[in-house]
Amino acid sequence: MRSDELARHLKGGLSPLYVLHGDEAFLTLEAAQALRDAARQHGYAEREVMTVEAGFSWSQLGMVGNSFSLFSEKKLLELRIPTGKPGVEGAKALEAFANRLPPDTVTVVQLPKLDRTAQNGKWFQALSQHGQVVEARPVERGALPAWMNARLTLQQQSLDADAMRFLVDRVEGNLFAAHQEIQKLGLLHPPGTLNLEQVRAAVANVARFDVFQLGEALLAGDATRFVRMLHGLRAEGEAPHLVLWAVAEEVRSLWRLAHGKAHGHNMAQLMKENRVWGAKQALVERALDRVDGTLLRDALAHAARIDQMNKGVGQGDAWDELLAMCLPLLKTPKPNRPDLPRRAA
Repeated sequence: MRSDELARHLKGGLSPLYVLHGDEAFLTLEAAQALRDAARQHGYAEREVMTVEAGFSWSQLGMVGNSFSLFSEKKLLELRIPTGKPGVEGAKALEAFANRLPPDTVTVVQLPKLDRTAQNGKWFQALSQHGQVVEARPVERGALPAWMNARLTLQQQSLDADAMRFLVDRVEGNLFAAHQEIQKLGLLHPPGTLNLEQVRAAVANVARFDVFQLGEALLAGDATRFVRMLHGLRAEGEAPHLVLWAVAEEVRSLWRLAHGKAHGHNMAQLMKENRVWGAKQALVERALDRVDGTLLRDALAHAARIDQMNKGVGQGDAWDELLAMCLPLLKTPKPNRPDLPRRAA
């Protein structure tokens, strides 16, 4: 289940085992707290925390079901694996534990984001089979207004359209900050609809970006967001060569897709070959409607020049050149623009 489905699940009672993992650490922490609160309400008064770190003995996990509690018949056990890699011994211990869960115990296994290989491992499959897996997926920009509205509703508040756009711009990519700003609005203002000026006076600019979000903004053709993110990455001290790599990868992928499309190849197969999955496919299709072979060739040639700047060859500011490289790819296409790509530079 997704982390936002946990509250509804808990209304039906507790399962003996929960596995928390995902991209969004804040949502994982929030889910863990929700499970603690639910366990307490159901009489699980004792709590034991195990953290897998240097020197940890997996035999401790096997002893949980055999331990006698002097304080409570019901226990909440939290097993934290910060690396997401239990190792050979740990994998066997987790598999055995899942197959023989201790009575009167709710176990919460906390993990970071796991790749597909880890999720296909026997230990994770055993946990999944015998427990509830809660995945903390990122809240993308398009879903952020609804996410914030749900939380504002709990404190009997809402934002007008301008205020919501402003807040999304300020907290994008930083759910913990979004949560804090919403709580701040609840403390500063009474119930009701808040306007732009009220929100502007209360909210700090705490948006955090990464180079992959920049690529998404490029594909979407969102020039305002792209420029804001590029400036944000520069201010955060991100290395320009990493930004160039991420953006150039998107451009190269678009080139390959445009070339294949122009030669009549099946788009579904092209997407698969270029590892374009899920929601990103819609962004790529939108970009292909906006750019042509000339723009893509020019962008790749520009990327080569920026790469030389990053290596100390040539003059110019790499950040300024990154913006100059990408702005033409963000513009609305002109009518009757040919889209048959020629040979890439």
